[in-house]
Amino acid sequence: MAGGTQPRGGLIEGINVTPLVDITLVLLIIFIVTAKMIDNQALPLDLPQASQSEELQTVLAISITADGRIQVDGADTDAAALRDRVRQALATDPELRAVIQADGAVPHRQVISVLDQLKEVGLTRVAFGTVRPEPTEDGRANP
Repeated sequence: MAGGTQPRGGLIEGINVTPLVDITLVLLIIFIVTAKMIDNQALPLDLPQASQSEELQTVLAISITADGRIQVDGADTDAAALRDRVRQALATDPELRAVIQADGAVPHRQVISVLDQLKEVGLTRVAFGTVRPEPTEDGRANP
């Protein structure tokens, strides 16, 4: 018989899964390679690194409160004073970093406005301060 030893219309006693495994492995490899290529950040951040040396990093703490007030190192300021303060700090330390801590109720556009002001002055090393959510009784974090 040219078609094999099984009669036509008979029961199939076994299924060859080798081609299925081959296709699955090829697809897995393709997904792994493409996942590495499309891994990009929407907003590139230059976060401060922990250092073990005795060198100290100068950090400018910028806080935006829920009512929209801007504070630099704990002192209230406005947009023009923010620029002046950052210019002075950059003049003394060109490696200056800023950490922005914004309340959750602050509109996104206000945080971007502060970022734009920092960029206008020349401060490009910016990090965002966050607070770890407290876990609930079941061990999951609060949103």
